[in-house]
Amino acid sequence: MILDNFKKLFKNFYFLFFILSILWMTFIDTNGFYNRYRLSKKLSDLESQKVFYTNEIEQILMDKKSFDNNDELLEKYAREKYLMKKESEDIFYIIEE
Repeated sequence: MILDNFKKLFKNFYFLFFILSILWMTFIDTNGFYNRYRLSKKLSDLESQKVFYTNEIEQILMDKKSFDNNDELLEKYAREKYLMKKESEDIFYIIEE
């Protein structure tokens, strides 16, 4: 009885069309559910990167303003970050093991 109902159901054109369209929309189509999920995940990752980089830009602009006003701070930053030195100086690196 139940087996006969499944046979009738799978012989029905509309049911087969419905199943095939669901499969098409889920896996094959470029605007399918899987691709939509993947693209929305990528969008959220890019938005979080955007927030990170805007915060970094704000921090750099604040550093730039402080360097414009204070030459000693600029020199300290250049020596520590970029290992700059004056012409008459020598720099020695100590590596601790």
